[in-house]
Amino acid sequence: MNTKAKLLGAAALFAVVIPGHSIADTADKRIALSNNYAGNSWRQAMLSSWAKVADKAVEDGVVAEADAFTTSENQATEQAAQIQNMILQGYDAIVLNAASPTALNGAVKEACDAGITVVSFDGIVTEPCAWRIAVDFKEMGRQQVEYLASRLPDGGNLLEIRGLAGVFVDDEIHAGIEQGVSEFPKFEIVGSVHGDWAQDVAQKAVAGILPSLPEIVGVVTQGGDGYGAAQAIKAANRDIPIIVMGNRQDEMKWWAEARDANGYETLSLSIAPGVGTLAFWVAQQILDGADVPKDLTVPFLKVTQDTLDETLAATPEGSVANVEYSLDDAKAVIADAN
Repeated sequence: MNTKAKLLGAAALFAVVIPGHSIADTADKRIALSNNYAGNSWRQAMLSSWAKVADKAVEDGVVAEADAFTTSENQATEQAAQIQNMILQGYDAIVLNAASPTALNGAVKEACDAGITVVSFDGIVTEPCAWRIAVDFKEMGRQQVEYLASRLPDGGNLLEIRGLAGVFVDDEIHAGIEQGVSEFPKFEIVGSVHGDWAQDVAQKAVAGILPSLPEIVGVVTQGGDGYGAAQAIKAANRDIPIIVMGNRQDEMKWWAEARDANGYETLSLSIAPGVGTLAFWVAQQILDGADVPKDLTVPFLKVTQDTLDETLAATPEGSVANVEYSLDDAKAVIADAN
């Protein structure tokens, strides 16, 4: 079985067919992606996956347009203005990776009132008229501490690297990590920094806080920051703790090299950047008249010591372990949620 097949298996997706909906019914529909940030490898992979899948859907006549737009800064006000511009341009659906779970609700409600389908993913919104697609980010955070407890039964001090401040994903993973520490109280978070899901930002942030920290036995992360943390800790001449990774290629490469050199072992987990393609197909299905629940949950991708080599080999340099979703995959997720 190849890596993509295994990852699809991990995501528990099975091709099914929902009768009564023809893709030709959306041939004249226009879908837009509103993205708030592109400053890390995950977002770049997400945009690449969108272009690959959505552009093919346009080429095949499934939809008329599938344009992607990214704001220049991670500001909710700027993204709200972007959404309002999409309303004026008459898009039939907006697929949204939101800068805030609440600050965009007004613009999202305007879109819904204009008859536009809004599907949020990854960074979701709380406006009831919108659809939401996410992994259980809180559980993703909790499992990091659970894994560390399995490796370090005596507990110890942890460093937490958070993502973009104010974003739903950051809040949820942080809440899960706090839950994990409450379940395994031998661990204590002794320092916390924001790495913005980018290894260079994380490296600077970790380097800045390390001098004030006692010995740490583990680093809990949100993705895109494991490699930067490792570099900062190495530069400080400290022992490398167990750093939970986030499926980035540079992290996994470092992990494989450390494993080969000294048996280093860890865990890596993240939402697949291709979740944006699932959101595209969900929007298409809603436009096609499918009955789609407002909240859809997909599993996160996990890389272990046993799957590291194969996953790394399948991940392009500078990118992220990924799954791109098909129309049948989207139908399977919808059917499973109904």
